[in-house]
Amino acid sequence: MAMAWKRRAKSKAKPATEIPEIAVPPHFRCPISLELMKDPVTACTGITYDRQSIEGWLQRGHITCPVTHQQLRSDELLPNLVLTRMIQSWCGAHRDAGVERIPTPKIPLSAPQAEELLSELAAFARRRDAGRCEQLAARVRALARESERNRRCLASNGAGRVLAAAFSAFAANYAELPELLEGVLAAMAAAGMATDDEAASFLAAPEPLNLLAEMLRHGSLAARLNAAMAVKSLLATTSSKPISELVSATEGMVEALAKLVKEPISQQAMKASLAAIYYMVSEDEGAAESVVEQGVVPALVEVLTEPERGMCEKALAVLEGVLSCERGRAAACSHALAVPALAKRMFRVSEAATELAVSALWKLCGDCGKCSREAVQVGAFPKLLLLLQIGCGEETKERATQLIKFLNENCSGKNIECADTMDFKGLNKL
Repeated sequence: MAMAWKRRAKSKAKPATEIPEIAVPPHFRCPISLELMKDPVTACTGITYDRQSIEGWLQRGHITCPVTHQQLRSDELLPNLVLTRMIQSWCGAHRDAGVERIPTPKIPLSAPQAEELLSELAAFARRRDAGRCEQLAARVRALARESERNRRCLASNGAGRVLAAAFSAFAANYAELPELLEGVLAAMAAAGMATDDEAASFLAAPEPLNLLAEMLRHGSLAARLNAAMAVKSLLATTSSKPISELVSATEGMVEALAKLVKEPISQQAMKASLAAIYYMVSEDEGAAESVVEQGVVPALVEVLTEPERGMCEKALAVLEGVLSCERGRAAACSHALAVPALAKRMFRVSEAATELAVSALWKLCGDCGKCSREAVQVGAFPKLLLLLQIGCGEETKERATQLIKFLNENCSGKNIECADTMDFKGLNKL
């Protein structure tokens, strides 16, 4: 037993809950997670919880204490500093057994503090004091990254609006103030993008949009990611055709977003770019043609071969959108894997993806006999019949029925082999 204890002492430090030989005192454990508390807070009911656990409990819609069932409010959680020091002392006493000492919790940001910080930033932005704005934006970014609670506090106090206003105020000075503007954009990404019409109005102006396009093309990796997220947030918030047309008409915007899809710098940047492109092509057919001109269709088809569901669903949404224009249909029809990929993904991603895949095939096969024959060859016909049997939305049901008719009309009387007897090279990744 003594030898085993020495081996544990020399091993890499582990959380207390992973060392069965050491009994954690019951009053050090959170009543919700039953794990050692790292940031003990006491509710108005007198029960102490780990902050992350009790705040998660409240975020899920619960309004009562899990132990006493009395009503709770999140602003009534007080740090239990005495218990924190007791837990730290206990961890220190068992350090030789591999127990890690919990760090001293940082006091979360309060609503008045967030309001004061953001008011100060807004005031210095109006005065065009670049130095102070850069410092305050860095402070906002650091606080938002410190904890999810801080991020929500900043967002609920209008961080997106204040930061968007600051970004707009200095947008024309990117050459002289790159650190400031990239810092403000990073703070927006950390604390919450523009989520209301007032915040979006600051970004939906020529100078901020031109700057976002510039950052997307020539900024650092972080700046390109944050710019893509800002454009996505702007389009998602407004969801209006005039804004979509303004964004897509910004010089270099579509090209830069398309490049992030064709040559992704990260999954997050690619998802943001796909979402932004989706909002544009949904509202503006001209944007769909511009996206096709940038050669995005082959990249979208390639994404459909990837296993990541979220990415696949977004690629399906964009592909279905660009198929509304003639150039998009021509580009997809000329791609050898477009129809097979859509047929393969009809049942392999999500319900929304199924609807998008059916709609995309419906647009492709409606006026193209070649695509209809390919769809039959890769087994789309039985999948559509199965979809009608198991049930789907009314619009998807109608399109699936029409698609079956298209396939039947274009392939009736022709000797077309089924996918089961054919070898489709290039589909191994599907």
